[in-house]
Amino acid sequence: MTRRVFISYQHADQMKARGLNLMTYNKNVNVDFTGRHLLDPVKSQNSDYISRKIKEKIKGSSATIVLIGKETAQSEWVEKEIQWSKEQGKGIIGIRIDPDATVPEGLTEYGAEILDWSSPSDVNQFDDAIERAIAATSRGKSMPMNTPTTCGR
Repeated sequence: MTRRVFISYQHADQMKARGLNLMTYNKNVNVDFTGRHLLDPVKSQNSDYISRKIKEKIKGSSATIVLIGKETAQSEWVEKEIQWSKEQGKGIIGIRIDPDATVPEGLTEYGAEILDWSSPSDVNQFDDAIERAIAATSRGKSMPMNTPTTCGR
């Protein structure tokens, strides 16, 4: 089942975020999700406007993937996106894209599953992790599989 996921990342990791999103179009890669993200930056300096745009993307998703790079743990925006995902009852997973990266505090507090993406074959575990994250939420527990949701999956 195709899930809509919000991709949270620190700006320095934008190319990896684009790569993750592009995998969904590659028939040789076993991933089944549609990325909801802001890979193209919001053209505004207004933090309230940016926050609103991010929250809209999170609202339309089933889960959040946090890409964990070297600078992610210091990103205020990533922490906000984790918090907003929690508040909206979304499943959350972390994908470590740098082996030395520190896991953001919000992911640790949430108890999010952390996966490593160090080789191309690692992507094969992403779909199952997304499903586990969704199932772990109260929303996922109360909703049987293959039923319509408000996020339009």
